[in-house]
Amino acid sequence: MKTQSRRGLRRFQQEVLYYGNSHYTERIAQLETALSRKPRTLQLDMVGVGEISADAALRIRSALMARSPKTQIITNSRSSLQNGSVLVWLLGDHRIILDDATLYFRRANLSEIKTAEPDEVWKDDEPKFCDSYSEVDPEEGDYARVLQLINEFFPVKELAGRLIGMPVLRQFGLVENEKMDHFLATCSRQKRGPAKTR
Repeated sequence: MKTQSRRGLRRFQQEVLYYGNSHYTERIAQLETALSRKPRTLQLDMVGVGEISADAALRIRSALMARSPKTQIITNSRSSLQNGSVLVWLLGDHRIILDDATLYFRRANLSEIKTAEPDEVWKDDEPKFCDSYSEVDPEEGDYARVLQLINEFFPVKELAGRLIGMPVLRQFGLVENEKMDHFLATCSRQKRGPAKTR
């Protein structure tokens, strides 16, 4: 990582891979270290044609939300993004993406997922038989959370399953819109609350 000054712009490259869970675990730890140095600006360069898993996207979000309120995040995508990668890109205070790149996220498949409720009466019933093809995938629950967070930026229900290009991103003020970037950054900082001091 090259820096202009101790607290100036830092660049952090995140490769977007298929099946890269161990890669993301290492990179998230490195991202947390870079953010702990409290740079004024950290540019997260996203490269590659894979996809960040829902779990990794949520962990990256957690690291970014815990940063110093004085650190600005620039997310710079050098390729099209899909699913969890879309959320990571949206988390930037300022977002950059190639003119011909697109975003894509699928709908969550929650038909068989039941969430345990705190006021639910617990029963000792045996679960119904289900084969390995019908088992619930916890990753799908994480992905549903990713979609909830994406929905804070634009309507997931209407845009899921469609390619989203630059005109739509401009329409929602997600690129090339300094006023909207400032507003979203302010909202993000309010949700994080004051920075923790050591």
